[in-house]
Amino acid sequence: MEFDSEGILGLLTTNHIPEITLAVGGIIAVIMTVFYLKDRKSLIYKLFMLIGLIFGIFMAVVAFNAYTAGVALSITTSVIMYIAAFTLIIRPFKEVHFAVLIALLTMGVVYVLLGGLTGTIVEFLAEGWPRIIVAVISGAIVYSLLHMLESIVKIIGKILNAWPILFIFGLVCIAEAIMVTMGYGSVYDYVRHLIENR
Repeated sequence: MEFDSEGILGLLTTNHIPEITLAVGGIIAVIMTVFYLKDRKSLIYKLFMLIGLIFGIFMAVVAFNAYTAGVALSITTSVIMYIAAFTLIIRPFKEVHFAVLIALLTMGVVYVLLGGLTGTIVEFLAEGWPRIIVAVISGAIVYSLLHMLESIVKIIGKILNAWPILFIFGLVCIAEAIMVTMGYGSVYDYVRHLIENR
Protein backbone atom coordinates (compact mmCIF):
# COMPACT_ATOMS: atom_id res chain seq x y z
CA MET A 1 0.00 0.00 0.00
CA GLU A 2 1.49 3.31 -1.11
CA PHE A 3 1.35 6.31 1.20
CA ASP A 4 1.99 9.93 0.29
CA SER A 5 1.85 12.96 2.57
CA GLU A 6 -1.80 13.66 1.66
CA GLY A 7 -2.74 10.05 2.36
CA ILE A 8 -1.05 10.08 5.75
CA LEU A 9 -2.67 13.40 6.70
CA GLY A 10 -6.01 12.02 5.51
CA LEU A 11 -5.69 9.11 7.94
CA LEU A 12 -5.38 11.61 10.80
CA THR A 13 -9.00 12.67 10.28
CA THR A 14 -10.57 9.20 10.09
CA ASN A 15 -11.62 6.54 12.60
CA HIS A 16 -12.03 9.06 15.45
CA ILE A 17 -8.30 9.89 15.38
CA PRO A 18 -8.87 13.55 16.47
CA GLU A 19 -10.95 12.42 19.46
CA ILE A 20 -8.46 9.68 20.41
CA THR A 21 -5.61 12.17 20.10
CA LEU A 22 -7.45 14.60 22.40
CA ALA A 23 -8.09 11.86 24.97
CA VAL A 24 -4.46 10.68 24.94
CA GLY A 25 -3.27 14.28 25.30
CA GLY A 26 -5.54 14.66 28.33
CA ILE A 27 -4.24 11.42 29.85
CA ILE A 28 -0.63 12.55 29.36
CA ALA A 29 -1.44 15.88 31.06
CA VAL A 30 -3.04 14.10 34.05
CA ILE A 31 -0.16 11.60 34.39
CA MET A 32 2.37 14.43 34.07
CA THR A 33 0.65 16.31 36.90
CA VAL A 34 0.72 13.23 39.15
CA PHE A 35 4.45 12.67 38.63
CA TYR A 36 5.13 16.41 39.00
CA LEU A 37 3.50 16.35 42.42
CA LYS A 38 5.39 13.18 43.40
CA ASP A 39 8.84 14.40 42.33
CA ARG A 40 9.34 17.09 39.72
CA LYS A 41 13.03 16.14 39.39
CA SER A 42 12.37 12.46 38.71
CA LEU A 43 13.40 10.83 35.45
CA ILE A 44 9.88 9.56 34.79
CA TYR A 45 8.44 13.09 35.06
CA LYS A 46 11.05 14.37 32.61
CA LEU A 47 10.27 11.43 30.32
CA PHE A 48 6.57 12.37 30.32
CA MET A 49 7.52 15.98 29.55
CA LEU A 50 9.38 14.70 26.48
CA ILE A 51 6.43 12.46 25.53
CA GLY A 52 4.13 15.46 26.02
CA LEU A 53 6.31 17.62 23.77
CA ILE A 54 6.33 15.04 20.96
CA PHE A 55 2.64 14.24 21.33
CA GLY A 56 1.77 17.94 21.55
CA ILE A 57 3.35 18.50 18.14
CA PHE A 58 1.41 15.52 16.78
CA MET A 59 -1.79 16.86 18.36
CA ALA A 60 -1.27 20.27 16.72
CA VAL A 61 -0.85 18.57 13.31
CA VAL A 62 -4.02 16.51 13.86
CA ALA A 63 -6.00 19.56 15.03
CA PHE A 64 -4.86 21.66 12.07
CA ASN A 65 -5.51 18.86 9.58
CA ALA A 66 -8.94 18.09 11.05
CA TYR A 67 -9.89 21.76 10.81
CA THR A 68 -8.65 22.25 7.24
CA ALA A 69 -10.15 18.94 6.09
CA GLY A 70 -13.59 20.04 7.29
CA VAL A 71 -13.98 17.23 9.82
CA ALA A 72 -17.14 17.67 11.87
CA LEU A 73 -15.44 18.99 15.01
CA SER A 74 -16.95 22.02 16.69
CA ILE A 75 -14.90 25.17 17.04
CA THR A 76 -14.82 24.53 20.81
CA THR A 77 -13.26 21.07 20.36
CA SER A 78 -10.71 22.48 17.91
CA VAL A 79 -9.76 25.26 20.34
CA ILE A 80 -9.38 22.74 23.19
CA MET A 81 -7.11 20.61 21.00
CA TYR A 82 -4.94 23.61 20.09
CA ILE A 83 -4.68 24.75 23.74
CA ALA A 84 -3.79 21.20 24.85
CA ALA A 85 -1.12 20.96 22.13
CA PHE A 86 0.34 24.34 23.11
CA THR A 87 0.34 23.39 26.81
CA LEU A 88 2.19 20.11 26.21
CA ILE A 89 4.69 21.70 23.81
CA ILE A 90 5.55 24.74 25.95
CA ARG A 91 6.04 22.88 29.27
CA PRO A 92 9.70 21.85 28.75
CA PHE A 93 10.56 25.35 27.51
CA LYS A 94 9.12 27.49 30.30
CA GLU A 95 12.57 28.72 31.35
CA VAL A 96 14.23 28.88 27.93
CA HIS A 97 14.82 32.42 26.62
CA PHE A 98 14.13 32.03 22.92
CA ALA A 99 14.40 35.77 22.24
CA VAL A 100 18.05 35.75 23.37
CA LEU A 101 18.87 32.60 21.38
CA ILE A 102 17.25 33.90 18.18
CA ALA A 103 18.91 37.33 18.65
CA LEU A 104 22.33 35.67 19.00
CA LEU A 105 21.62 33.55 15.92
CA THR A 106 20.61 36.69 14.00
CA MET A 107 23.82 38.45 15.04
CA GLY A 108 25.88 35.53 13.76
CA VAL A 109 24.01 35.28 10.46
CA VAL A 110 24.18 39.05 9.82
CA TYR A 111 27.90 39.09 10.67
CA VAL A 112 28.55 36.28 8.16
CA LEU A 113 26.37 37.86 5.45
CA LEU A 114 28.09 41.24 5.81
CA GLY A 115 31.36 39.54 4.89
CA GLY A 116 29.99 39.08 1.39
CA LEU A 117 29.68 42.82 0.75
CA THR A 118 33.29 43.11 -0.39
CA GLY A 119 33.50 44.89 -3.72
CA THR A 120 30.15 46.68 -3.33
CA ILE A 121 29.23 50.29 -2.53
CA VAL A 122 28.77 49.36 1.15
CA GLU A 123 32.08 47.50 1.39
CA PHE A 124 32.94 49.38 4.60
CA LEU A 125 30.33 47.19 6.37
CA ALA A 126 32.21 44.01 5.44
CA GLU A 127 34.98 44.33 8.00
CA GLY A 128 36.04 45.79 11.32
CA TRP A 129 33.86 47.65 13.79
CA PRO A 130 31.07 48.61 11.32
CA ARG A 131 30.47 44.92 10.65
CA ILE A 132 30.30 44.13 14.38
CA ILE A 133 28.08 47.16 15.15
CA VAL A 134 25.55 46.31 12.41
CA ALA A 135 25.42 42.67 13.58
CA VAL A 136 24.85 43.73 17.21
CA ILE A 137 22.15 46.26 16.23
CA SER A 138 20.41 43.61 14.13
CA GLY A 139 20.43 41.22 17.09
CA ALA A 140 19.14 43.95 19.42
CA ILE A 141 16.23 44.77 17.09
CA VAL A 142 15.25 41.09 16.81
CA TYR A 143 15.51 40.70 20.60
CA SER A 144 13.30 43.74 21.21
CA LEU A 145 10.63 42.48 18.83
CA LEU A 146 10.64 38.92 20.18
CA HIS A 147 11.03 39.65 23.89
CA MET A 148 7.48 40.95 24.43
CA LEU A 149 5.98 38.16 22.35
CA GLU A 150 8.05 35.58 24.25
CA SER A 151 6.95 37.05 27.60
CA ILE A 152 3.27 36.85 26.64
CA VAL A 153 3.60 33.26 25.42
CA LYS A 154 5.48 32.23 28.57
CA ILE A 155 2.93 33.85 30.90
CA ILE A 156 0.11 31.96 29.15
CA GLY A 157 2.22 28.78 29.23
CA LYS A 158 2.93 29.14 32.96
CA ILE A 159 -0.76 29.69 33.72
CA LEU A 160 -1.83 26.64 31.70
CA ASN A 161 0.99 24.55 33.19
CA ALA A 162 0.20 25.36 36.81
CA TRP A 163 -0.48 21.85 38.14
CA PRO A 164 -4.14 22.36 39.22
CA ILE A 165 -5.01 23.91 35.83
CA LEU A 166 -3.04 21.27 33.91
CA PHE A 167 -4.79 18.47 35.83
CA ILE A 168 -8.28 19.92 35.35
CA PHE A 169 -7.58 20.70 31.69
CA GLY A 170 -6.38 17.12 31.17
CA LEU A 171 -9.72 15.87 32.55
CA VAL A 172 -11.57 18.33 30.30
CA CYS A 173 -9.71 16.95 27.26
CA ILE A 174 -10.68 13.39 28.20
CA ALA A 175 -14.31 14.37 28.79
CA GLU A 176 -14.39 16.34 25.53
CA ALA A 177 -13.05 13.35 23.57
CA ILE A 178 -15.64 11.01 25.13
CA MET A 179 -18.53 13.43 24.48
CA VAL A 180 -17.55 14.03 20.85
CA THR A 181 -17.06 10.29 20.22
CA MET A 182 -20.48 9.53 21.70
CA GLY A 183 -22.07 12.15 19.45
CA TYR A 184 -22.99 14.71 22.12
CA GLY A 185 -20.71 17.41 20.72
CA SER A 186 -18.47 19.60 22.85
CA VAL A 187 -18.69 19.58 26.65
CA TYR A 188 -19.17 23.36 26.50
CA ASP A 189 -22.07 23.07 24.03
CA TYR A 190 -23.64 20.25 26.07
CA VAL A 191 -23.44 22.18 29.36
CA ARG A 192 -24.77 25.33 27.70
CA HIS A 193 -27.69 23.35 26.25
CA LEU A 194 -28.53 21.94 29.70
CA ILE A 195 -28.43 25.41 31.27
CA GLU A 196 -30.59 26.96 28.55
CA ASN A 197 -33.20 24.17 28.81
CA ARG A 198 -33.43 24.04 32.58
